[in-house]
Amino acid sequence: MADEKKIGAYICTGCGIGDRLDAKQLEMTAQRDGKAQVVKTHEFLCSADGVKTIQDDIDNDGVNRVVICACSRRAKTDAFAFDGVTLSRANLREGVIWVRPDSDEAQETTQEMADDYVRMACAEAKYLDVPEPNENHGNNLRILVVGGGITGMTAALESARAGYDVLLVEKGPELGGWMRKLHKRIPDRAPFDEPMDTGIDDLVAAIEASDKITVALNSRIARTSGAPGQFSVDIATESGSTTTENVGAIIQATGFKLHDPAAFPEFGYGNADVITSAELEELASAADGGPIKRPSDGKEVKAVAFIQDVGQNSTEVGKLRYDSGAGDLVAIKQAMYFKHHNGDDCDTTIIYDNLRTPGTAGEDFYRSGQRKEVIFTKGAVSKVDAAGDTLKVSFHDKILDEDTEMEADLVVLDMGMIPVTGPDPYATLEIDTDDDEAEVVEEEEKEDGVEAENPVEVSVESILNLDYRQGTDLPQLKFGFLDSHFICFPYETRRTGIYAAGPVRRPMDIGQAIDDATGAALKAIQAAENAQVGRAAHPRSGDLSFPTFRKEGCTQCKRCTVECPFGAIDEDEEGYPQYNEGRCRRCGTCMGACPVRVISFKNYSVETIGQQLKAVDIPDEFDEKPRLMVLACENDAYPALDMAAMNRIEYSAFVRVIPVRCLGSVNTIWITDALNSGYDGIILMGCKKGDDYQCHFVKGSEIAHMRMSKIDDTLNQLNLEKERVATYEVEITDIERAPKLINDMAATIEEIGMSPFKF
Repeated sequence: MADEKKIGAYICTGCGIGDRLDAKQLEMTAQRDGKAQVVKTHEFLCSADGVKTIQDDIDNDGVNRVVICACSRRAKTDAFAFDGVTLSRANLREGVIWVRPDSDEAQETTQEMADDYVRMACAEAKYLDVPEPNENHGNNLRILVVGGGITGMTAALESARAGYDVLLVEKGPELGGWMRKLHKRIPDRAPFDEPMDTGIDDLVAAIEASDKITVALNSRIARTSGAPGQFSVDIATESGSTTTENVGAIIQATGFKLHDPAAFPEFGYGNADVITSAELEELASAADGGPIKRPSDGKEVKAVAFIQDVGQNSTEVGKLRYDSGAGDLVAIKQAMYFKHHNGDDCDTTIIYDNLRTPGTAGEDFYRSGQRKEVIFTKGAVSKVDAAGDTLKVSFHDKILDEDTEMEADLVVLDMGMIPVTGPDPYATLEIDTDDDEAEVVEEEEKEDGVEAENPVEVSVESILNLDYRQGTDLPQLKFGFLDSHFICFPYETRRTGIYAAGPVRRPMDIGQAIDDATGAALKAIQAAENAQVGRAAHPRSGDLSFPTFRKEGCTQCKRCTVECPFGAIDEDEEGYPQYNEGRCRRCGTCMGACPVRVISFKNYSVETIGQQLKAVDIPDEFDEKPRLMVLACENDAYPALDMAAMNRIEYSAFVRVIPVRCLGSVNTIWITDALNSGYDGIILMGCKKGDDYQCHFVKGSEIAHMRMSKIDDTLNQLNLEKERVATYEVEITDIERAPKLINDMAATIEEIGMSPFKF
């Protein structure tokens, strides 16, 4: 039969594997237990000759299920890339010989470990299928950029330079954003000693000259529907007209607004001569080369005080818990305005707590300010009062540790950046992960967001007006910035194909925003290109699989729709899951959520993992050889274990590690089956969760922890100790901690005894 599954198991003896393991025994295990029809051993499997051996069997012998028994699945991926067949890996190098001592005493358990991994890989191979591209993928490669400031313009230009058409939407009457309001900008080239021209006019001219960029001014997004490669966007103008545009990916670059200075009356805002740094830019531009004058009476400024970090770095209500980062460089730049326009004898004092000068200009620009006799005073300002014809600034000098005051003609407040975002769709949403139901609780019970049949209208709050059931805008992380871990996953949001860039993602200066825009443009291009051929976006870029479900077994519990971190699942008119495969990141969270196990991927399913854990040989209790199972996230935990192996850090020979796409994909049936099969201990290793998450699928690890917190009930029903199942957050750098967690579990099992469910 053409669709007959034929397994070919290929055992490598290179990298010391043949010296430590009995290859003949592995062959017999693959043939007898793994039911592999073709079994071959090669001394250097990833060599050209070894790869050719496998390819010949695929071409001439009908092998369509390839099992590589060699190194980690993370190694030699280019060598072991075969079209039209499934591929499973038995990790004999990093997973066995590199984590076990090379001694006669350890030989027996080391061989047993290797035999089990061969069985597991063959068992997985039986249930894998070759994924095919999703037929509903989009083909549009046009990039939509929302926001016409420095970030948006840069993203548009970089996309156009890469050869892609761009639609740039700006709500105002002109491009430029905050950049257009600046008198000068912080320098971005050597010698970094003077403020430089903004270059905004040249940037706008480049936008206008590009035949690949279409600009829509005085416009807003009225509705966004679809998925990567096939977004449909309604653009509404001030005149009331609406046009529908099709794009492949979206970049939101809506920038920031300043924290309201009126919220801090102690600093005297309301007095005409107490202004924000943004208002000073207007004063400097209005000077037109002459001296900068104070607003109240037009008098030339002879003394100016800059108060830094107003309402920032504080846990007090109404204040920002973060620092905007660029404020100190801005103050140095603006102090130089006065030195240039008002003369060297103009007193310029910057009162700071912690001086920060990040970015390219950094220390050089700070030193230039010192040379120009800008005064830097470490202090905490308590109040600003009017004192006759001047202002009196009271503060605690932190160097001299004394209260003092100074007089100034003008006071400039450094206000924090607040991202310009729409409403957070998850701000009032709670998830109940009980097996029998899933509930969404929202204040206004707006479960379905913007319905497709509603007339087109523009919300004054919403920016993208998404038609996701979870809400109209991008989810937010801490402090209201758009959902994106700025170190691990820059630009990524929980809406596939939609990226965030610039100060809407985190506080940043102009130089950082330009870099950010370029990165987001590349991500958007990648998403559109992947969508064109039905491939997944980051982090499983290139994966052609997508979830399907068996309708006749579905109980319509809605857990999959609620728990999907990316809003890829709706319900049809009958209440069954309705997948938008283009939005899917292939994390498998829906598969882990399903209590009746009807959701699967062709190359990842409840069976591909379940059969692996069942393939392990479970010794009886009299052998005194416990079995531990580790379900390790393929993104952080599994690499950590690989790197531990590279460092020859040993761990228990009784453990069997199974990589999973995300801890969110772990179905509790795997835990139940493992316990019933006689496993003595189970460890789940997922990524860091919370505001500083490192989970590649944002919420997968958090959801898994919620599920596993309820596994105690299962253990009680089975009359087993709760210590037998443990869930941990593991970072990719935990190369010593990850093996220790395994060894700690082995010690726990030795203490509490082996499972009573042994065969």
